[in-house]
Amino acid sequence: MAAQLNGKTVALLATDGVEQVELTQPRDALEEAGATTHLVAPESGEIQSFAHHDKGDRLKVDATLADASVQDYDALVLPGGVINPDILRMDDAAVAFVRAFMQAGKPVAAICHGPWTLVEANVVSGRTLTSWPSLQTDIRNAGGEWVDEEVVVDDHLITSRKPDDLKAFCDQLIEQLGRT
Repeated sequence: MAAQLNGKTVALLATDGVEQVELTQPRDALEEAGATTHLVAPESGEIQSFAHHDKGDRLKVDATLADASVQDYDALVLPGGVINPDILRMDDAAVAFVRAFMQAGKPVAAICHGPWTLVEANVVSGRTLTSWPSLQTDIRNAGGEWVDEEVVVDDHLITSRKPDDLKAFCDQLIEQLGRT
């Protein structure tokens, strides 16, 4: 039985190039458990998702980084895709948003290439996490310990490697959020 997340609000931080399933599956699981979700992006309007190399759906942005505040959310999800986190890690507001969530001790869940933004926010040192394998050197260089596991929970940080890990990722996110 999933935790009841009524009254909880979760930010999903993404931009163009996000891996669609890594955004939509956690969003759907959170909403099914009773949470409210907001797609937060650098700009208003819509973002272009992808299914690997092919264009996916255009997704409606609920709030911009300029209008979003960590205090408005109980957790943060960082979906992957290669393009999405590469753009976000170059956006000072996105990096500050991620860093503020980590400093607040709120659940942060990152999958696939999503941890790139955590590296840029300088919040992986001393932590154990997983990601898409190509990020392991970046994570280690930032002081983190990279492991090849389906899902890793390090305090309030939840990480997974790839779309095949989404069920375990979503289950851990809901469990952690239900404890807050």
